[in-house]
Amino acid sequence: MNASFFRQIADSPWFNHFILWVILAAGVLVGIETYHQEDSPWRGTLEGLDLLILLIFTAEFAIKILAEGERPWNYFRDPWNVFDFSVVAVCWLAHVVPSMNAGFVAVIRLARVLRVLRLVHALPQLKMLVNAMLKSIPSMGYVGILLLLLYYIYGAMGVFMFGKNDPLHFGSLGTAMLSLFRISTLEGWTEIMYVNMFGCDDPKWGYGPESGCLTPMPHGTAAVFYFVTFVLVGTMIVLNLFIGVIMNAMEEVRAEHELEERHARKSGGIAHLEDELAELHTQLDSMKKQLDYIAFRLKK
Repeated sequence: MNASFFRQIADSPWFNHFILWVILAAGVLVGIETYHQEDSPWRGTLEGLDLLILLIFTAEFAIKILAEGERPWNYFRDPWNVFDFSVVAVCWLAHVVPSMNAGFVAVIRLARVLRVLRLVHALPQLKMLVNAMLKSIPSMGYVGILLLLLYYIYGAMGVFMFGKNDPLHFGSLGTAMLSLFRISTLEGWTEIMYVNMFGCDDPKWGYGPESGCLTPMPHGTAAVFYFVTFVLVGTMIVLNLFIGVIMNAMEEVRAEHELEERHARKSGGIAHLEDELAELHTQLDSMKKQLDYIAFRLKK
C-alpha cells in the first residue's frame, strides 16, 4: 500500500464524517463518566468504550501519517495535529501505566475532556473562528493595557473620593480595581453607586459600622458622574473595541483562507472566474493605493 491509498482514505468524506461522530461520542462519554463513580457497575463498560475510541483515534493518526509518504513529519507541521496527537498520547498513559498518583490521574481526566476540542479541527468554520481569536490576541493585548490603565486611574480616583465612606469597595487600590471589574460586568453596580451617593449609613443602601462604615460621607452627583462615566467608557466602549479587534481578525483569516484556496486550485490546474476576478480586484486595489500615494506626493 502506497501513500496515495492512505491519502485517499484521509481525504474521503466518509472517513472525516466518521471521525467527527467519534469525537462527539468521546465528548458524550466524558459527560457520562461524571455520573459514575469508581465502584459503578458501568465502569468496565465505560473504560472499554474509552479504549475503543482511543484505538480509533490512533488508527486515524496512523492513516494520516502514512498518507504523507516519505515525509511523515509533515503531519506535525500543523499545530492542530500536534494538539490532537498530544491529547491522545496522554490519554494512552492511563492504559499503559497501571499505577499513577492522584495528580497525574487528574491530568489524564483533563486530557479526556480536551478531546472534545478536536471538533475545532474537524469543523473548518469553527477552526476559522478559533484562528481569528488567536490572531487577535496581540491586538487584544493592547486593548487590555488600555483597560488596565482605565481601571488604575478610576481605582485611584475611587480610593481618594470614596475610600472613607465606602472602605468595603474602595478601601485600597486593589479592592477598588476589583470593585470596578464587578461594575464592568454590570452586576449590582447601582448598589455600589447608591452607597456612595447617599452614604454607607443609609438605611436602604448602606451596610453599617459592622462592615466598616465608620465615617459616612455621601457624594451625591459626584458619585453618579464617576460611576456612569466608568460604565460608559469601561464597559460600552472598551467592549466594542474587543469586538472590533476580533471582527477585524476574522476578516483577515477569511481573506487568508480564500487566498489559500485560490492558490490550491491554481496549483491543481483548476481555473475559476471568481478567482481571476478576485485577483484582478487585488491588483486594482494595489494600483489605486499607488496612485493615491503619487497624488499625495504631487500635492506636497
